Amino acid sequence: MNIAGPRRTVKAAFEAEGAKLPIADILPVKLIAEAIKKTPKYARIAASIREIGLVEPVVVGRDRSSPGKFLLLDGHLRLEALREMGSVEVMCLISTDDEAFTYNKRINRLAIIQEHRMILKAIERGVPEERIARSLNIEIGTLRMRKSLLSGICAEAIDLLKDKDVAISTFAILRKMAPIRQIEAAELMSAMNQFSTTYATSLLAATPKEQLSQPNKPKVVKGITTEQMELMERESANLEREFKLAAQSYGEDHLDFVLARGYLSKLLGNARIVRHLAQYHQEFLSEFQQIVDVKDVTA
Repeated sequence: MNIAGPRRTVKAAFEAEGAKLPIADILPVKLIAEAIKKTPKYARIAASIREIGLVEPVVVGRDRSSPGKFLLLDGHLRLEALREMGSVEVMCLISTDDEAFTYNKRINRLAIIQEHRMILKAIERGVPEERIARSLNIEIGTLRMRKSLLSGICAEAIDLLKDKDVAISTFAILRKMAPIRQIEAAELMSAMNQFSTTYATSLLAATPKEQLSQPNKPKVVKGITTEQMELMERESANLEREFKLAAQSYGEDHLDFVLARGYLSKLLGNARIVRHLAQYHQEFLSEFQQIVDVKDVTA
């Protein structure tokens, strides 16, 4: 007797073969501002495409309301770089279900730690350093510095900062701290959403000598006197206590914002809604995306 239930088929996420599509037939669902085109990340993507071509195809879904047209699901910066280079076609993977892509999945952010790991993986595979540097649009010396980026940084601090946009020089400052202080500094930077060298320097200045990686050496911070550092240590201890108390309770405005952001995130996870906004209300789509893009609202 056959007791097995009805056999179910698994639907493929993409059409069997990729396709070269006209860029003019692809509708982006995220607007690329001119300011984004001036960022180092965009420059690296453009340099990589010029140097070694498009490594990863963009992902599109068929526009059900406009036959022959496609909705861009992933690869907005790649497509914009190709467009600016004068390309008229792009290699695409065609999704069979545009509802499977949420707004958050359509955003690619390459944090500095992720880039570091990518560099190490490429070197392990035998890719020459010169070629990696060209693809990232950086000097060979900068590449070698990024290769040793996490030397002296404890695993817990790395985990806290792994997806953050941290300044490279910030890691050199963290190395001057003992592991336990590195973790505290990483937590404070994440809570304040502030990863600049200036902020890291202020945390170093406020670090007691016993929490430095070399506590027996005099603590020297450029531009800050010993008296100022002692004052900063005392004030920092007070501020950290007050901050932890404030972090235990959120105001009603903050709660309202979190709820609104969550609602908008769900709206932008619906491809039909995104398609409609992109076609008829781009100004609303841009504002909604900016709200959803706000980082660490619950930190």
